[in-house]
Amino acid sequence: MDPNFSFALMIVGCVVALFLLLYLLPVNLWFTAQLSNVKISLLNLVLMRLRKVPPSLVTNAMITSTKAGLNITSNDIETHYLAGGNVNKVIRALISADKANIPLDFKLATAIDLAGRDVFDAVQLSVNPQVINTPPVAAVAKDGIQLIAKARVTVRANINQLVGGAGEETILARVGEGIVTTIGSSENHKQVLENPDRISKTVLSKGLDSGTAFEILSIDIADIDIGENVGAKLQTDQAEADLKVANARAEERRAMAVANEQEMRAKAQEARAKVIEAESQLPLAMAEAFKNGNLGVMDYYKMQNIQADTDMRTSISKPGHDTKGHKD
Repeated sequence: MDPNFSFALMIVGCVVALFLLLYLLPVNLWFTAQLSNVKISLLNLVLMRLRKVPPSLVTNAMITSTKAGLNITSNDIETHYLAGGNVNKVIRALISADKANIPLDFKLATAIDLAGRDVFDAVQLSVNPQVINTPPVAAVAKDGIQLIAKARVTVRANINQLVGGAGEETILARVGEGIVTTIGSSENHKQVLENPDRISKTVLSKGLDSGTAFEILSIDIADIDIGENVGAKLQTDQAEADLKVANARAEERRAMAVANEQEMRAKAQEARAKVIEAESQLPLAMAEAFKNGNLGVMDYYKMQNIQADTDMRTSISKPGHDTKGHKD
């Protein structure tokens, strides 16, 4: 084998071995940590590499937290990283909370981060309150006038309630409910227009931020508009409904009257048929009476005269005839 080739191969092997040694032994990170007064051993850095934990991430986090005066161990940072947390956001959140005198320890910060919330934004929200604009909320006062109100809710994060606490949607829903309750309990809409701060005071007194991840600082009514006259509209609709009911009942009574009239006409026709039937039996009865000698000729004439008088009186009593029995 050529001596030059063997020497070159040896040089390449040494370089590769040196790179592997530097990869497994992050001397530069260890040296940087020592200069930053961070107590972390070179063996611990090697074990981090074997546990698939980036040594640079842990080292830089340790340096940042130590410079900020926080007491965090490398084991705590490794545990949070292996649990799927965001180490950099947790460290930044702890530093911001410490500078703002907000009580926040590493355990609570990691719990908030693992719960899926942005712990750094939560700390910033606790320092700088946020204004939430509610959508238009419509409610009706006791006098039937509809009012449409918009509110601005100033909130800040409640660090201790971030894990398991309700979100912004719950705050908006509760504020809307408080606005509806306040307007609905007012005797008339003018009271609300004259004193819109009644809504703010009533809503704030209900403790709407209970069980949420926020603390309500203030509720300000931004705008109140007058909507429809719901009371008058309801009365109009009720009057129309009553009219329809009355018409239906009147139609029912009319139909019943028509039915009764038809029934009476049928009964009259039936009675008239019976009279005609009886009259048809009269000649037979008279013939039988003549035959038996119970009716004489004079009796028959008297009966005919009585019938003629009766017909004359009936004709005179009908309207449209004069006293002589002639029509007008």
